[in-house]
Amino acid sequence: MEIVSLKYDFSFKHLMLNEKVRKYFISDVLGIPVEEIRSVRLSNPFLWKRYRKQKQGILDILVELNDDSKVNIELQIKMLAYWDRRSLFYLSKMYTENLLSGEKYQKLKRCICISIFDFRVDDSPEYHQVYRLRNEEGKEFSDRFEVHVIELGKELDGRSALDDWIRLFNVKQKEELNMLQTKNPGVLEAIEEVRRMSLGKGLRALYEAHLKEVRDRWAREDYVRMEGEEKGRAEGRAEGKAEGEALGDLKRSRQDILELLEELGSVPEDIRACISSETDTDTLRTWLKAAARADSLDAFRKKCLPV
Repeated sequence: MEIVSLKYDFSFKHLMLNEKVRKYFISDVLGIPVEEIRSVRLSNPFLWKRYRKQKQGILDILVELNDDSKVNIELQIKMLAYWDRRSLFYLSKMYTENLLSGEKYQKLKRCICISIFDFRVDDSPEYHQVYRLRNEEGKEFSDRFEVHVIELGKELDGRSALDDWIRLFNVKQKEELNMLQTKNPGVLEAIEEVRRMSLGKGLRALYEAHLKEVRDRWAREDYVRMEGEEKGRAEGRAEGKAEGEALGDLKRSRQDILELLEELGSVPEDIRACISSETDTDTLRTWLKAAARADSLDAFRKKCLPV
């Protein structure tokens, strides 16, 4: 029996509404003892913009810790172009959005991005990678920016606190969910949350509607991509056909000139080479007329070929 998959925005966001799940998940990702996290508050997911034409930032899940650190948790199941720049964009907006004119830099909060990807980012075997601002020797410049990349498709090594979370995100069937063995209170709570989501008729209907919208969007994107590719192929075929026809016309023009000249005698190699290498259609047309009127090869040479 299929369950509500956590690999979709709707179910993922619903799961993160559970404060206990949020608390333990962030604890396991950031390596913070859960006892030190008093609260993980959900915040407005829309990042403000200063100018009308400035790009609006929309986060999947924006959480604030009790030490005022801000955490963006996002889940992506399809490959993103420029995902690294996208992460930096959101981090930068998170970092600057609360600093008003005239306020001191000390008000700027630590910003963390947790990206969960269902695609491979690189060939490294590491499925949880952490990025910070450091110099070439590894000395930390600042702890204000931090990026966590979690890849769901890589092989687990059994040593990370994230292993059970990744197994949960990858579950598709009820039987797989029942087979998950863990002592992590956050994962246990998340398992129960998935069971509730899968059984609730209203939520299940919303989930199915969300899946339909996602699939329809993918279908539209694939259609636009395929249409673009077909248009490119059609244009390529048209260009190739036109180019082939043009080459055929050049070849016929050269042959016509040489046949007319051969009636006047054996065509010298320099004249033959010059005609065979000419690619300008107007020049070939002029030479064709000259060959038809010439009474000797020398007369053609003097009229058409450079001295």
